[in-house]
Amino acid sequence: MRRTTITIISLIIGASFFGLLFLQGRIIRSMVKMRKEQFDETVFRALDQTSRDLERNETFRYLEEVARRSGYNADSLAGQPDSRQSSATLNLADTATPTDPFRLQPQLSAAAGMRKNKLSLRPDASIDLANQRFQDFVKSSYLYQKGVLDEVIYTILYNASDKDFRERVDFRLLDSNLRSELESAGINQPYHFSVYDIEGREVYRCEDYADEGSDYSYTQTLFRNDPSQKMGLLRVHFPTMNSYIMGVAGKMLPVLVFTILLFLTFLFTVWLIVRQKRETEMKNDFINNMTHEFKTPISSISLAAQMLGDKSIKKSDAMLDNLSGVIVSETRRLRYQVEKVLQMSLYERGNIRFNEKEIDANVVIDDVVKTFQLKVKQSGGTLTAALDAEDGAIYVDEMHFTNVIFNLMDNAVKYRRDDVPLELKVSTRNQDNRLVVTVADNGIGMRSEDMKRIFERFYRVHTGNKHDVKGFGLGLAYVKSMVDLMHGTIKAESQLRQGTRFVISLPLID
Repeated sequence: MRRTTITIISLIIGASFFGLLFLQGRIIRSMVKMRKEQFDETVFRALDQTSRDLERNETFRYLEEVARRSGYNADSLAGQPDSRQSSATLNLADTATPTDPFRLQPQLSAAAGMRKNKLSLRPDASIDLANQRFQDFVKSSYLYQKGVLDEVIYTILYNASDKDFRERVDFRLLDSNLRSELESAGINQPYHFSVYDIEGREVYRCEDYADEGSDYSYTQTLFRNDPSQKMGLLRVHFPTMNSYIMGVAGKMLPVLVFTILLFLTFLFTVWLIVRQKRETEMKNDFINNMTHEFKTPISSISLAAQMLGDKSIKKSDAMLDNLSGVIVSETRRLRYQVEKVLQMSLYERGNIRFNEKEIDANVVIDDVVKTFQLKVKQSGGTLTAALDAEDGAIYVDEMHFTNVIFNLMDNAVKYRRDDVPLELKVSTRNQDNRLVVTVADNGIGMRSEDMKRIFERFYRVHTGNKHDVKGFGLGLAYVKSMVDLMHGTIKAESQLRQGTRFVISLPLID
């Protein structure tokens, strides 16, 4: 699959996921907003009804008081007058003032007198007389009850509001009414309330009052039909309101979580596809490089073998030595490349053979330098060694340690600059009970993006117009793997066209 196709598909699916997440977010926000509005409306309705209940309770209280003074049966306020008190006359002189606009005494006295006439229908009475007496009875009952209610209304209007605000409110009953109204509306959340007078002074607060959640409080005016200076305020807040409101979002949370997991899975899948494509490209490059690497020694060995087998060519001892030398050299070169591939394969499967023993790193590195000296001189460069480590005793596999140093020096030769002679330097030193080995050159260097991937398998640094650099892209991957097995660390420092410096740190033997 082409990279462009992968990119287009990824963008389309990614945009779809983002659109889905956006829509889910809007749905959740709309649900939360709707629940908040429903909660507010329900609470305001409950507070309004609680305020009405408070005023109604006060009306009933005064109604009972008036009925008790007038001898009216309080248990049958909605029925007919009590016959035991039929001769009682309502007298408003006890409560009325000289300036009262209501003068109900004559009316109520007449009504009380009419109560003495019992409704008595005789069999021989005429229909008209019975109807007249029935109408008189109903009228007298109506006038009496109207007089009682008028006195209650008068008392509330002119006397009730004169009382102290604390005396007018039964706070326990207020709490009970508020709880009942909220529960009947389906709100079973805990709440705290406080009562204030119109000037903002706190009159009462519930016993378990807490300020948590008080930033979102609801306020209701008490005795709103009274003069403004006699009104009060009921303030209620719900400490768990946010969790209650956001509870609706919890129902959508699993959907949102699964959508995010699906999106992360998609991202991981795309990352795997891109990585697999990159590794496939590197493996293809590896196969091409391996073909060229094997082709040269195989061709040299084949040519030498043909010359040895050609009887028409007269062979001298020098010629035989030269041909045998070519065969041995190219065979060694071929074996080295095969061994490198096999070692990486064994390392990946965890079957690599690692024979550790105590060695002197200075001695081993010095042998590698002497062996490599000729190759550096043939390339027109110089190789210097500064083995300054006083203690070079390390516990490693000698063969793999030798290969590590050889690979780093071989890379310096491969990636040398054409405009300046190669300067390769190998050094050792001790630092914090460790052996530090440094291999530095003045080659073509690397870019910062290459530095992040130089230890990956099959990765080869782009060399621009320099096409004569051969290899599999396994050298530095092999070096990193071996250094890790030796319990050491390796890092690279490089600048483009200024050279590269590899630093290996290995633990010394205690």
